[in-house]
Amino acid sequence: MNFSSRNDVSCGSADHWARRRVLKAAGLSGLSWLTPMADQLALAADLGKTARPRSVILVWLQGGASQLETFDPHPGKTIAYGSGAVDTPVKGIQLGEKLVQTAELMEDFSLIRSVVSKEGDHARATYNIKTGHRLIPGLEHPSVGAIVCHELEDPKIDIPTHISIIPANFAARGGYLGAHFDAFQIGDPNSPVPDVASRVSEKRTKERLESLSVLEESFAKGRLANLDRNRTQHITNLERARRMMTSDQLAAFDVSQETKADREAFGDSPFGRGCLAAVRLIECGVRCVEVTLNGWDTHANNRDLQNRKVELLDPALASLIRTLKARDLYEETIVICATEFGRTPKQNVAEGRDHWPHGFSILLGGGGLAGGKVIGETDPEGDSKDPANPVDVEDVHATVYEALGIDYEFELPTPINRPVPISEGVPVRELLVG
Repeated sequence: MNFSSRNDVSCGSADHWARRRVLKAAGLSGLSWLTPMADQLALAADLGKTARPRSVILVWLQGGASQLETFDPHPGKTIAYGSGAVDTPVKGIQLGEKLVQTAELMEDFSLIRSVVSKEGDHARATYNIKTGHRLIPGLEHPSVGAIVCHELEDPKIDIPTHISIIPANFAARGGYLGAHFDAFQIGDPNSPVPDVASRVSEKRTKERLESLSVLEESFAKGRLANLDRNRTQHITNLERARRMMTSDQLAAFDVSQETKADREAFGDSPFGRGCLAAVRLIECGVRCVEVTLNGWDTHANNRDLQNRKVELLDPALASLIRTLKARDLYEETIVICATEFGRTPKQNVAEGRDHWPHGFSILLGGGGLAGGKVIGETDPEGDSKDPANPVDVEDVHATVYEALGIDYEFELPTPINRPVPISEGVPVRELLVG
């Protein structure tokens, strides 16, 4: 299978800087208010700087994937209920029996098998995992993708920098950072991106825009003295939309431009095509792509239903990693495969597994993170809900931000100037290398 083929997509520059990381590298973080950003960047460049990851792909398993059929199998134990395992190249580490292709790549990613949270409800747990915060009244936290886009801005890209593919019910949101940081949602990449082609001729479109400018000018007159009459939010949004509609970067969404062999490697499914589109979008400069595989809520007939989902997940996830590596994108892209919680070690009377936030698995790879490691351990007998070396959801987020060069302790202001830390966790140091 040839994963190295690259198609010509006119994309933005890949030279991106994490702002506060640059200041730290230059030793100027305490003096940032004195020094123009351009000068700080120049000085940091002179001092030298290690390249940092710039993008995130979140493979989202909506519904609560079972750790026992995916990333934390216990073959031969009572809690396995017949589920097997497959060996990996890393001695002593096994994955679920259906993750054959992914298992081959164990040296390229690591697993946290002891993730714990306090949320067992789908909506609240999804919010917790995607934002790194628990849901509280009166405040909506931004998702990890929104934070990444906010902290690692790239004005040179014409298409949205935060994208959710097949988002189901819980697409990532911008929270208190604003709707501008909400994920741009698309469905199966087999279909064209909707509403980006004008329904009238270019001449007619130009005439409509000219007429609209007259209305905008009229609206701006007589407003507050400090209002920039030429820069209302409506005009800004309109310009963004027009820039996207006319951009060559839209080709990044089109997976049909890939070879047949590469498309087939990801699997003939909307999810597989979504993972392939994620690679193309990251290649184009998109900051965060979320790809959802729905249907993991298996309160009955757990083993069969989980295995059906794993059969879709395995080729897509493995091909995602392989293709990122082949296109020299893996070291600058963090791949996260996560779910809102795990499933109970013991089955219920319907041969299903119920919600289990007391020790489940998250995969982290790429972006310079350590590969071939397992953090934490769950009870192979299922008698204890307390895993060894527990890792809070907040710690996972802090780890990702640290790897990206984002100051996870930095406090961002909400619209009412309430300071909220990007993360309240502590990085898992075993996964951070260099």
